[in-house]
Amino acid sequence: MKVTKNLTLKIVIALILGIVVGSIFNMYAGSGFVQNTNQYVFNVLGQIFLNLIFMLVVPVVFVSIVLGVVGVGDPKLLGGIGLKTVIFFLTTTALAIIIAMALALVFKPGDGHSDLLNSQEVKKYGEEQKAKSGDTAAPENQTFDQTLINLFPKNPMQSMVEQDMLPIITFAIFIGIGMIALGTKVEGVRKVFEQTNDILMYIVTMIMNYFAPIGTFGLVATAFTNAGFGAIKQLGMYFFVVLLALAVHFFIVYGGAVKILGGKNPLWFFKKFFPAMTVGFSSSSSNATLPISLECTKDMGVRKEISSFVQPLGATINMDGTAIMQGVATIFIAQVSGIDLTVMQMITVVLIAVIASIGTAGVPGVGLVMLAMILTSIGINPAAIGMIIGIDRLLDMTRTAVNITGDAACALILSEREKSKLAK
Repeated sequence: MKVTKNLTLKIVIALILGIVVGSIFNMYAGSGFVQNTNQYVFNVLGQIFLNLIFMLVVPVVFVSIVLGVVGVGDPKLLGGIGLKTVIFFLTTTALAIIIAMALALVFKPGDGHSDLLNSQEVKKYGEEQKAKSGDTAAPENQTFDQTLINLFPKNPMQSMVEQDMLPIITFAIFIGIGMIALGTKVEGVRKVFEQTNDILMYIVTMIMNYFAPIGTFGLVATAFTNAGFGAIKQLGMYFFVVLLALAVHFFIVYGGAVKILGGKNPLWFFKKFFPAMTVGFSSSSSNATLPISLECTKDMGVRKEISSFVQPLGATINMDGTAIMQGVATIFIAQVSGIDLTVMQMITVVLIAVIASIGTAGVPGVGLVMLAMILTSIGINPAAIGMIIGIDRLLDMTRTAVNITGDAACALILSEREKSKLAK
């Protein structure tokens, strides 16, 4: 299933309707009709959509990371080009989320705006987490040694039931390593994982196509009924910081890499790759843009044996734009929630975002699933993504353009640096 072409238009319309209706309802917040409509209509629509996303968090994370580890461990990646590609992608992803979190900490888009979180689901989350943890430390208060120990699950199934993401990731990595070691003996298992991933991506796309506009309306209408028209300012600051982080990463990190590592003019590179950027922006899918991306790098003179390997791999493991959204969103939601993230929590966010980028499919909607995973891992209610989900589609378009540009930059750099070797 493909994402429908008019999905963006539908979500934008739902976003505007949600803002207008919610702001009008906020003026009559004391009315019983308004309260009942907000609780039993808007909130229900929004929470059903969120539940559909949360339903996929554990299976998507587990399956995608297993396949990502298996793919990175493929024999064809053991060569120098494969290793350099993976190092480039993981390094730029780490830089992306660090830039995003730094800018969010500087601009503080979520400071003093707790009204946006005025929902029953969000309020109950802290109590539920405390009840689950019992005498153990809450995720936000864990020390370094506790975090390290908890990376390794005693019971992987229990971790999945409780959506404890760090041990799930560790377990998935071990499964992937085992599949690499056994090779052809477990080819059938690998196919099962690949087919399961296809099913999950179909479900993600189906949810985005059929439920995202309705869910967006419900979530935005609820937020604005509670917070009023002034909520536009908070969401606008979030939107600005994400775009700023994307621009910094796009021009400085990618532009600098093309200039310093590839010896090419960044403006020439951006101009040559612009057609692919426009397709990526409109489709919000790295995979769907791949044919035109390959054609653009061919026009740059990138060797086919490089581009045909680097760019498809990048569509899977290079998610810098998504990492930027996750970094800003995590800080924004923490600020709105009145939570001061510890250094350990922020390091955890960086590590999880980088690891999660391996194997995450390049289709719209998956970034939200991964964001829910990150929030859960540091003890923040994942239902809080309801605040930003309405405008995420617009940002998704921009970050896809950033993602595919990173793939092309890597292909160009490697092609230039490996010229002498490939010519032999």
